[in-house]
Amino acid sequence: MEDSALLVRSQDYGLLTDLYQLTMAACYAGDRLDQRRASFELFVRRLPENFGYLIAMGLAQALEYLEQFRFMPEQIAALQATGIFTHAPDRFWDLLAEGSFTGDVWAVPEGTAVFAHEPILRIEAPLWQAQIVETYLLNTINYQTLIATKSARIRDTAGEAATLLEFGTRRAFSPQASLWAARAALASGLDATSNVLAALQLGQTPSGTMAHALVMALSALEGSEDQAFTAFHRYFPGAALLIDTYDPIAAAQRLATQVKAGEINVDAIRLDSGDLVALSQKVRSLLPQVTIFASGDLDEYEIARLQAEGADLQGYGLGTKLVTGVPVNGVYKLVEIDGIPVMKGSMGKSTYPGRKQIFRRFAPENPAPENPVPHQWQSDRLGLMTEKPALGEQPLLQQVMQQGKRLQPTAPLPEIARRTRHAVAALPLSLRQILQPEAIAPQISSDLETLTTQTQQKIHSFYTEQNPH
Repeated sequence: MEDSALLVRSQDYGLLTDLYQLTMAACYAGDRLDQRRASFELFVRRLPENFGYLIAMGLAQALEYLEQFRFMPEQIAALQATGIFTHAPDRFWDLLAEGSFTGDVWAVPEGTAVFAHEPILRIEAPLWQAQIVETYLLNTINYQTLIATKSARIRDTAGEAATLLEFGTRRAFSPQASLWAARAALASGLDATSNVLAALQLGQTPSGTMAHALVMALSALEGSEDQAFTAFHRYFPGAALLIDTYDPIAAAQRLATQVKAGEINVDAIRLDSGDLVALSQKVRSLLPQVTIFASGDLDEYEIARLQAEGADLQGYGLGTKLVTGVPVNGVYKLVEIDGIPVMKGSMGKSTYPGRKQIFRRFAPENPAPENPVPHQWQSDRLGLMTEKPALGEQPLLQQVMQQGKRLQPTAPLPEIARRTRHAVAALPLSLRQILQPEAIAPQISSDLETLTTQTQQKIHSFYTEQNPH
């Protein structure tokens, strides 16, 4: 029977994958390769346009998924009923019936700045498990990393004093995506979300203002826009008033008169349309003490423009352009099987073989008290896991799961947000600028270069033997 709700439940995690993950797992089982130890790394080949860095996010949901990964008897029966797996070996069904995730996971902490070719996460597990989990891992890490990076860029552009609210639920690609977007935004510099479910699940207080509908409804029924403002403040004193349903300047003038007469207190107003530069300046002249919020298709580029043109704004609501946009095109590639390094050799899509580590070098400095940055980023080196960090380097990938069990609890959101803030502040301005940032890639260690050359030669020899002419 069709389930029209299409809800994602934890007991369905095993099936939330692409078909080819299951057909490949069936092949592994048939050829008795399913238990071979495989290592897959998740990384991006290139950053989105005008991005100088990424902020890694989504690890918490990835680990929760891996802990819950399994197949229920009715799900196995549903797969069998498709007819696709008619020739699949019995061993495949045994794997699904008895299996759970038993592998190890290495990852950079959430809130870490990363660059192209650097592994955000590595799975080390039996081949069939490591294969099937690819789809879900890419989904949560790609999306949350996108939202986290955009949030960090918006915070960096708006400044520490600005109030930033996440308003993207109605524009996110799905209800599930809206929860992930709210989490990633809060973990990367935004102050609050309007998504009530996300806020309460994350132990936060939701934040929002009011909509044009209330102003229009009460104006029509009770006679004026002012009565709408008075009614809203009766139940939510101090809440921001949305003043651009009709004429924002006229509304601000009337509010200023009421404030002067002691009839109403106005702490904040929101502008959602029009010339935000001119409107904010005029509202400031009428209501000098209020906090002025802006919303309406804002992002880091629009905030930078508003600032440059002298807008008098203290807060921003971020929606559509935060939760949508050019995706983070992360990939998940096999790098080692049974201790044998492997690589992809396709033109433009080649990968580095072997299990890798990111070695980050910082330059110690004496930060100013008002802007404490413990270290300034200098460079990254991509090497093999077997290498030792050089003097002044820190390895970024940490083991977070062993034999299917987490090694530590998820960090609280405020801690991840602090890590994000410090990670961005440590980067040079050439990487933080939102237009044409410097494009960098990690240095490749000599050991990794040697392994890459050896693996390429091995691939070439294989194809030469197979195609002697």
